[in-house]
Amino acid sequence: MARSQRTITHSQLTEAQERFIRTWGQMGPSWGISRTMAEVHAMLYIVGQPLNTDEVMERLSISRGNASMSLRALVEWGLVTRVHKRGDRKEYFEADRDAWSMARTIIRERLRREILPLLTTLYEIRDETGERVAEAPTSGAPATPEAIAEHNRRLDALVELIQTIDKLGERFVGTEGKGGGGLKLAATVLSKVV
Repeated sequence: MARSQRTITHSQLTEAQERFIRTWGQMGPSWGISRTMAEVHAMLYIVGQPLNTDEVMERLSISRGNASMSLRALVEWGLVTRVHKRGDRKEYFEADRDAWSMARTIIRERLRREILPLLTTLYEIRDETGERVAEAPTSGAPATPEAIAEHNRRLDALVELIQTIDKLGERFVGTEGKGGGGLKLAATVLSKVV
């Protein structure tokens, strides 16, 4: 459906950007990042041009420390890059402009920060009870072989699920190429299956 053409003023565009920044900021804690970090990312993404720390501070009304920490974290995540302008000593920051590439980066970081540590812990827990027979405890009654087997069965099912999620995630957001082509293709195919 074609949208009707109408004139948008600079203040209307700014208000639309502000609304996007607020909305994106509300999603930040769901990703495991601060609201401010999400708002800084949203602003850099939606304005589509490099901004320096002072401009970020002014636009979002945040402190220099908060702006610096958020920008540094966004660079570490790979969502923002540092850029330099000739003749200007200030450091500028620019967000990835490709939405699919951005989604791929966020998913990759979530896998690295959440799924991999969870898998490591589940493996450690499984190693504590794997292939053991009920030993004489130092205190309390020994666990029955059935209880140990049931514990391990449930844990193994969870490990299998998390491994599948990890493999699927890596398949979609693997390191081949810069763009989010694998993720976009997978999402397109999955959206047509239903």
